[in-house]
Parts: sequence; structure tokens; C-alpha cells
Amino acid sequence: MAVTTARVARRPRDFVAVRGPDAETFLQAMVSNDIEALGPGEACEALFLTPKARVIAPMIVLRRSAGDFLLLTEPGLGERLRAGLTRMRFAAKCEVTTEEHSSVVVFGDGEGIPIADYGTPAVEVLDAGLEPTVGDGELELLRIRAGTPRFGREIDDRVLPAEAALDVRAVNFEKGCYPGQEPIARQHYRGRINRSLRVLSLEGKELPEYDAELTYKGKTVGRVTSASRDGEDAVALAFVRVEVPHDAVLDLESRSVTQLDLPSPRP
Repeated sequence: MAVTTARVARRPRDFVAVRGPDAETFLQAMVSNDIEALGPGEACEALFLTPKARVIAPMIVLRRSAGDFLLLTEPGLGERLRAGLTRMRFAAKCEVTTEEHSSVVVFGDGEGIPIADYGTPAVEVLDAGLEPTVGDGELELLRIRAGTPRFGREIDDRVLPAEAALDVRAVNFEKGCYPGQEPIARQHYRGRINRSLRVLSLEGKELPEYDAELTYKGKTVGRVTSASRDGEDAVALAFVRVEVPHDAVLDLESRSVTQLDLPSPRP
């Protein structure tokens, strides 16, 4: 077992491999980012979407070689992603299978897949045998403070990618067609979103329930999606209507809620 003095956190993942002579062209037509631009060892974030641009699975696409890609998705989504891609494969000469790996987040600048999920430089490393030194609770707090959405909390079939800022980092608007491309492009070039993901500071340690309502001037303007204790208070992620000023103090069941603008490496 390897020993490290770095800050290391466990990162649960499911893994799907796409291999074969048509793997690149197949994935390029299936997911939202530019897979053809990746060189061996390079990675990017991407989305597998429904035709109406709802997220089936977020992922990191790692190009291992010319015709060998590893998709890192969220726990519980591996089989869903594998089955969805397999249904769309048709005559493409590639195989779509699940794989078993371990994954950790290593904080700092090092070798691995660069990630900006936690508000500080970090890389994701596979099969390294590193012991975690950062607990799940601290990792979740860092995620929330950085404003990073998570599948099953901020990302579900009610949410458009742009509302969670997924279009900023996981969508390439210059590439060709893929499932969900038309509504994604239409919203980007012609439309506007009705709500956006914001980081909140809550008075008191009590954590709000999922989907707890936020109000402003007596009207419901949003809902809480994730929350974590942060010292004597709590922080949360929430979708808030875009017309609500970022400096407005919101109300959550008589608790004062301040919107935060925390520094983050995210775009």
C-alpha cells in the first residue's frame, strides 16, 4: 500500500469503457464535448443527454489511446450509461463495457486528471492505492463552497444543463450533432435561463431538507439542493430565480440566508 503526505479523498465512481476502431467517432456523436480534440492521456468533462437535453449521465472522458476511452461517471450510473450508449451504437465498430477501478482526489498540483470541483487545485487519480486523509464530509463541504453540482442533488431531470452551469465546462458549441444538441444550442444562442445555481450561507447548524423552499419578499424564489455544516453555521447550494439580486438576503423557514460569491477556479 502506497503512503502519501498529500491530502487525499475517496472519490466513488462508476466506469465505462468504449473501445474499438469507431470509438472516437461514436463518442463524438453521443456526448456534448469535443472528444476528437483529446490526445492520449487527456480528459474533458461531458454529458450524455436525452433528446430534450436532460442529463442521463455526467462524466469525465479520458482518452487512454487512439481507440480506447474510459468514462468516469457517478456511482450508480455506470450501467445506465453503458446501456444507453449500447442502444445507440448501431453499426459502430466498438464495444461498450463497464470496468472496475478505484479513484481518489489528490489536492495540489500533480499527475492525474485535473479537476476544479473543490475550489482548490486537485487531480483525480485512478488505481493509485492511496489512503484517504480527507473525510467525505470535508469533501462535500468543499464541493458545496465551490458551487459544483452533483448528480441526484443539483442535477436531475428537472434541470437544464445551463441552470447548473454545466454548459460552461461540459459542452462544446462548435462540434457537430449529438443527442440534446439542438435545445442546448437554442438556449445558448437565443434564450435565457429562469434560475441559476448559487452558494448560500445559513444561520445556525441545522441543515435544511432537500428541496426546502427559499423565499424573497414573501414569494418562493428557489429551492435548496445540498447543504453541509461549516463551523457554527451551514452552507448550501440552491437554485434561485435569476431576477433575484445576488446581494439579496433570502428567507428559509425564518432563517436568514446570505448569498455568497466565493472564489473558485471554475469558469
